[in-house]
Formats: sequence, C-alpha cells, structure tokens
Amino acid sequence: MIIRNGNVFTEEGTFKKSDVIITESRIETITTDAAQADENILNAEDCYVVPGLVDIHFHGCDGHDFCEATEEAFRKITRYELTHGITSVCPATMTLSKEELTKICQNASAFAEAQKKDNDHTKGSALAGIHLEGPYFSYEKRGAQNPEFLRDPDIDEVEHLISASNHLVKILSIAPELPGSMEAIAALKDKIVISVAHTAADYDLASEAFKQGASHVTHLFNAMNPFSHRVPGVVGAAFDAPGCDVELICDGIHINPSMVRAVFQLFSDQHVILVSDSMMATGMPDGDYTLGGQAVKVTGNLATLESGTIAGSATNLFDCMRTAVSMGIPLESALRAASMNPARSIGIDSHAGSIAAGKDADILILNKDLSIRTIIAKGQKVSMS
Repeated sequence: MIIRNGNVFTEEGTFKKSDVIITESRIETITTDAAQADENILNAEDCYVVPGLVDIHFHGCDGHDFCEATEEAFRKITRYELTHGITSVCPATMTLSKEELTKICQNASAFAEAQKKDNDHTKGSALAGIHLEGPYFSYEKRGAQNPEFLRDPDIDEVEHLISASNHLVKILSIAPELPGSMEAIAALKDKIVISVAHTAADYDLASEAFKQGASHVTHLFNAMNPFSHRVPGVVGAAFDAPGCDVELICDGIHINPSMVRAVFQLFSDQHVILVSDSMMATGMPDGDYTLGGQAVKVTGNLATLESGTIAGSATNLFDCMRTAVSMGIPLESALRAASMNPARSIGIDSHAGSIAAGKDADILILNKDLSIRTIIAKGQKVSMS
C-alpha cells in the first residue's frame, strides 16, 4: 500500500508532503518520491496523514464499560475506538474490590493475547495496557469513584494485579496523602507509571510524591485542589517536577479553553497527554447509564452522578483532539498530545504513536476540516460503518 502526496505528520512534530510506503503491517519508508507501482494506492492530496491516536485513560463507550471484563465488552469498546481513529487503547478500571480488579486484569490480558494472534486488525484498536484508576484515592476527592471500595495502598495487591494482567497494567493512579502511598510509589515506580490522582495533597506533599517516583498526573485539575497563586497544589508541583506528564480532558466540559491553552504553555506539547475519560454513554443517546456501579445521567457531552459530580466524559479522544484545536491549540501540538506522548508514556512508542519506518502502519488520513477520510490499522483499511 502507498499513501501518496499527503501532508505527513512527522516524529519532529511537523507536517511534510510525502508518500508513505506500507509493507504488510509495517511502515516501510517515508519518501518524497515513491516511484514503485502498487495496486493499492491511496491519494492523500490536500489531506493530513497522521498517526492513529492512543487513549490511555477512558472507561468505556458504545454502551459498554471496560470493567464488565467480558469478551463482548472488549470487542465492542475496541471496535468503537478504532472506527473513531483511536488505534491503541489503555482503558481505565474503577475503584473496585481486589477480586473484581483481578478478573478485569486476567480477562483483558487474555483478550490482548487473542488480538495479537488474529491477523484481522480491522476488528478493533489494540488493547495495549490497563490504567488502574484507584482504588487508592482520597475520600474527599473521590469524584465518581465508589467510596465503598476506597482503601490505602497495598504494594502486594498492585503486584498481584500486574501479574494477573501478564504485565498489561501500565499506569497506577494514586493519592499521595494516604498511609503507605510514598512507600508504594517508591516500590512500584520502576515497574509501572505512577500517576497522582483524586487527591487533596498540597504542593509539598505532591512534590514529595514526584521525588519518590511519580511522573504523571491523572486528569489535571479534576479531583484535586485548585491551582492558585499562593497554594499551587498538585498542578504547581507537577510543573516543578522535571519531565512530568499531565493528562487533560478536552471535551469542552471538564476544562475551560483558557486553561487548556495555559497548560500547553506551562508543560509544553512534549508533556501534555490528551485523554477522553469517556464512559459507556460515549456514542450512545442521552439517558441513564452507570460508571463504577454508580448511576450516571448523560445529557449531550455532560455525564453526572445524582449529586451533580461530573462522571467521566461522553466524548471520544478524536473529538477531544479536535476540540483542543478549536480552543486554539495548534494541530501539531494536539496531535502530539493524542498520539506520540501517550504512546511514550506507556512504553509502546517503539511500534506505535507516530509515523516512522519500522513502526506499525496505524495511520489516519484526515480531510482539511479534520474529519476522518480513511483509517488504516496495521496496514489494513478499516470500514468505518
């Protein structure tokens, strides 16, 4: 397959008019003159050629929740994600019992292994990881997490879940003020990404968490104390922590556009990671749904608990990326934050997240208005219906 004459998004974060030559499931080369003939040529003139997106924090879509942990749920979720331009996913769990989390990890691992053996890559996005969002969170900042299962960090439990997932667990979100949090961060930082989340921690405590090995912040601003001029909190501590990545939900609900622009200035497009935090209502009509066993009402893009607390989003990552652009974020920065950065953060950037020779041919061809023209998953053209 050859993609001709497209504006290709490079690993340098710029667009360059090029041809992309794909052999089987991999990108063979990127060139300005693909002279060889090919029976499968896609004309990308006046189009953007960009990497498939990577969502490292979402809970569900298309009427299903990742925590259902069934083959049908995984199949429906990954199919929806792929047909909306997200070619690799690292779904998030919720605050649940150890038994439920173990089942999720085991079943997700089995599904991921089955995907690797299936030569049809058009069925769904690659299940590339698991994000353990909880259960080690502050009651005060629990958000939509079920308080029944909140508990203090347990290193043995996390290592058990890593093993149960066959090392598919990539991220652990944790509140650093809980008893045992600092010890857990130090013990686990070389095994998985440690993310500060759902926390009432002040600047000093959050800074200590980053010194102990945390390197990530889950949905910046949400479920944490405000960022202010005298009390900078987690946001200020993350800014002062070299190389810290921060997640941002750009659904038009969670974060004001001015603050989105400010975050890209503060952290640069090297360290902002766009996430959807989407729940099962994404892609579904308005109505009543659930998240982590709690009732959620969805109206438009707004998902709330009965208390009025925002409960995830009803927007997929591709639409979040486009919303970021509409908020004034350069397309190049928004793309980096939705592809290269998340792939790097969970350690799959050797084969995913960018367009480069030798990497998986997970590619989107976008029209000038940023609508999707073509989706390619490991060299195979995906039906969007």
